[in-house]
Amino acid sequence: MQYLKTYATVLTLLSCGAWTVQAQATPSQERQDNTRINQRDRNPGEATADQQKANPADRDLTSKIRKAIVDDKTLSTYAHNVKVISQNGTVTLKGPVRSDAEMKSILAKAQDMAGTDKVVNEMSVQPENQSK
Repeated sequence: MQYLKTYATVLTLLSCGAWTVQAQATPSQERQDNTRINQRDRNPGEATADQQKANPADRDLTSKIRKAIVDDKTLSTYAHNVKVISQNGTVTLKGPVRSDAEMKSILAKAQDMAGTDKVVNEMSVQPENQSK
């Protein structure tokens, strides 16, 4: 009888553990969180990718910064997907990154190419274990 109680307890604990794993953030929940960030970025007055200037200088600047970010394999996927928006030589960086180090790395890349006073940092740190 004691064996059956122990077995039942173990099964209960295992099933609770499986439920806990399923309760963690799924990729679709992460997309929902990014959707909220993207909706915030659509507010009037916010720089958005569709406001990217078509002039060759801004396109070239954005392209160079984007390439530097993507070529850095030490950065997370979140960091690789930071929005880079150039408007009249001023670069706006937006989106979540996984750490302060990633934010500093991306900021340094943009400042090297655009100039220290020509970069607006609107990135936010969103650690991997954070669900929001």
